[in-house]
Amino acid sequence: QVQPVESGGGLVQAGGSLRLSCAVSGSIFNYNIMGWSRQAPGKQRELVASVNSGNNRNYSDSVNGRFTISRDNAKNRFYLQMNSLKPEDTAVYYCYTKQPGRPSYWGQGTQVTVSS
Repeated sequence: QVQPVESGGGLVQAGGSLRLSCAVSGSIFNYNIMGWSRQAPGKQRELVASVNSGNNRNYSDSVNGRFTISRDNAKNRFYLQMNSLKPEDTAVYYCYTKQPGRPSYWGQGTQVTVSS
């Protein structure tokens, strides 16, 4: 199985924090890019954060400064720490992994709901 698996979503009040976790298939060193995207009802999927094999990170403008992507090589997991959450962060969050020359694999998604 190559599909990554997310966990950690839930309901939180505005201003609160959540940490999402993504368990990758096999060794984390097999992947050159890993990341998180989200999709809110009626909106297009948005890439919010990514990290590559060199541990270089990128964030969308909408989450920069509030979200942090990190990786734990020993546990073959990566994370999305979300702070100062806003109601507009409400969405289904998906993690994805990418190996060189292969398509991306997406998780099943985890719901994040931020109440005002």
